[in-house]
Amino acid sequence: MAAVSALRSTTGTSVEFRVITAVSSVSVVVSDQDRSLAFYTEKLGFELQMDAPMGQSRWIQLAPKGAQTSLVLGKPTEDMPPEIYARTKSMLGGFVNFIFNVDDMQATYTELSGRGVEFVDQPAQQPWGWWASIKDPDGNIIGLHHQ
Repeated sequence: MAAVSALRSTTGTSVEFRVITAVSSVSVVVSDQDRSLAFYTEKLGFELQMDAPMGQSRWIQLAPKGAQTSLVLGKPTEDMPPEIYARTKSMLGGFVNFIFNVDDMQATYTELSGRGVEFVDQPAQQPWGWWASIKDPDGNIIGLHHQ
């Protein structure tokens, strides 16, 4: 159930609104934003939504065509507070905290393998649906799921 709050409008009436309406983006930590941008657009077929300066880095936001949630390619930079920089760097090359949904696991495997995407786990039927995992250029492991 969405959190709902009341807000007084300029006319004095009470208006209900949802505090949080959606997950707009998730992020993956990368060491080279240009290399990762090429991987996600050329290999996975994502579309670039935004590429803007952000300190010593860039805000690079992309998504599969028609998706409501986007992916932000975050790069640790030394202009971050030291504890955040260290923590962010430590997140490179692990299992990410999101999973990509696919329409057809076997077709996805065939297509992405043909594009040179490395599969860590080959497609397999699991109790929760079809599962596979891929690796990006930084070694980040991303799950693929189909129910």
